[in-house]
Amino acid sequence: MIAILLAATVAMLLSLVGTPLIIAYFRRRGFGQPIREEGPSSHHLTKAGTPTMGGAAIVLATLVAYVIAQVGRPTWTATGILLLATFVAMSLVGFADDLIKLRRRRSLGLNKTTKFGGQALIAVAFAWLGPNWAGMSRSISVMGTIEFPVSQGMFTLWIFLLIVGASNAVNLTDGLDGLAAGSSALVFGAFTLIAFWQFRNSSEYPIGALAALDVAVLTAAVTAAAAGFLWHNAPPARIFMGDTGSLALGGLLAAVAVATNTQLLLAVLGGLFVLETLSVVIQVAVFRATGRRVFRMAPFHHHFELLGWQEATIIVRFWILAGIGVALGLGLFYAEFLTRVELL
Repeated sequence: MIAILLAATVAMLLSLVGTPLIIAYFRRRGFGQPIREEGPSSHHLTKAGTPTMGGAAIVLATLVAYVIAQVGRPTWTATGILLLATFVAMSLVGFADDLIKLRRRRSLGLNKTTKFGGQALIAVAFAWLGPNWAGMSRSISVMGTIEFPVSQGMFTLWIFLLIVGASNAVNLTDGLDGLAAGSSALVFGAFTLIAFWQFRNSSEYPIGALAALDVAVLTAAVTAAAAGFLWHNAPPARIFMGDTGSLALGGLLAAVAVATNTQLLLAVLGGLFVLETLSVVIQVAVFRATGRRVFRMAPFHHHFELLGWQEATIIVRFWILAGIGVALGLGLFYAEFLTRVELL
């Protein structure tokens, strides 16, 4: 418990203090966000030029806090190290994407093949190292002990879909000030509770006590780092997280879901991210089939902008949706535990 609290405290302080330093540095270097042409016109007036790549503050604060938390009570495990490596690797893909956008002064960074290839390489590495090095279950899991063992090939394909899907889902949600940071903090907070519960009831879960505690330390650090970053990212944002942050957060969400055997439960806990992604899929599918649009703009947070909703109103209401998903997911997780130990 001390390690979890220490990780959260250090990450929060580092993110709160470090983000303004990054803002000042990026402003001096002229690292301002290019706004995509097809986005709402108001964004070109109010958001263009805002420093981006702020996700680096979340990643660095998490990394330092995780290491410091291990000093007093070492809980290093292969699971924790693999999750942290996935987090950092995904942030590097996002960083490369953001850097190209800034240097070329356009809203498009890495080409789709390169970006997709980087995500795929990380997913394949995780799919092999997870079961063969970190001792994770090679299965498609729902939650608790509800899982379906699969072959290594099928598992690799599934992990690829999970990591790429989650990272892109958070990336799509990162379209309004503080929306992705606040929502991610809520979901990672839920995973901290789940991992700590698995640590305290390790005999009931396949992850193991030390690995569960290590996951809780890491997710607590990410929760606090995202919250500290949100202080500066809340509307009107002084900095954007960019793909550096959104790809890293999404990739880590998927990795944590695999480690805690809550892969399909992630769709409930991260329900807002799922809705944002579905709005894009529906928009594209219907437009290609009929030539008509379901939403004025997708992802659908832009739809409400174009309806005249204030940005802060959309953000708070979407945070509420994210909170509902988290509450429902935690309820399902606890109900499964009670059912299994014959208390429900």
